[in-house]
Amino acid sequence: MTLSLLSSGPRGFVRCVILRRIASLELSSPAVASSLMNQEHQSQSAAPNQNEGMDLKQRPAQPCVLLVEDDRSVLRYLEVTLQRSGFRVVTAEDGLEAMKLALSLPIDLVVTDAVMPNLSGQELARFLRSNQKLSHLPIVLLTGQENQKAAGAAEDLFDVFLYKPVKAEELKNCLASLLQKR
Repeated sequence: MTLSLLSSGPRGFVRCVILRRIASLELSSPAVASSLMNQEHQSQSAAPNQNEGMDLKQRPAQPCVLLVEDDRSVLRYLEVTLQRSGFRVVTAEDGLEAMKLALSLPIDLVVTDAVMPNLSGQELARFLRSNQKLSHLPIVLLTGQENQKAAGAAEDLFDVFLYKPVKAEELKNCLASLLQKR
């Protein structure tokens, strides 16, 4: 949809703004501005909208990973790694934020840190497994060696455990394998 605005400018010029194209033209007369807007409208009618008839919740070709990590440098490293591996990445800095995102966005996988503020990785996994809409999602837990015992106690909540620091190739292969199993 295009929003066109006409207004008088300085020295009697008419300003035509077409927001769809983010273009602004100063025109010498209202007739020229009107003519250009009609042409814009006709070109939009002739070319079908690419998004028309497409369900907005359809999943794109790239699988979407919900990445949950409270350490910003680790979060950024993993985000770039996953994007370079062909994943769309949605990030959250704690389990509570991740919960909200999981409920509102179509995601295919969850990669979460074990220890985070507000809601731990285990609590997030418990929520995901108990939610009918999200219970099918593969969940990968990232944990440090010191958290190995705590992580092992919740084995039924996670599909895979990876120990930090995780190698890019290891994470990529793990997620590809989980997607193939689905």
